[in-house]
Amino acid sequence: MEKAFENVRKKKPNPLLEEVFFDTISDGLSVQMLHIGSYDNESQSFDQMKKFIEENHLEIKALVHREIYLSDARKVEPTKLKTALRYRVRKR
Repeated sequence: MEKAFENVRKKKPNPLLEEVFFDTISDGLSVQMLHIGSYDNESQSFDQMKKFIEENHLEIKALVHREIYLSDARKVEPTKLKTALRYRVRKR
């Protein structure tokens, strides 16, 4: 990781680079889905996830969800954007 940071500092310096850090996040039991397409259509994927959760006797721990952007929206056309969507859940 440090070697990658050194390379970026040399090739394309950015003051925000010093604010980057790596950490471990433990969400526990989760339901996750890869959403492909516009952010405007994410609600369809969330609806599918909620149906799966209900059918598998799970419940959402909190209405807060995670979105992990796998594509750069500045470079990828909206129909090809990839986003990991995740709900933390527990068994009922």
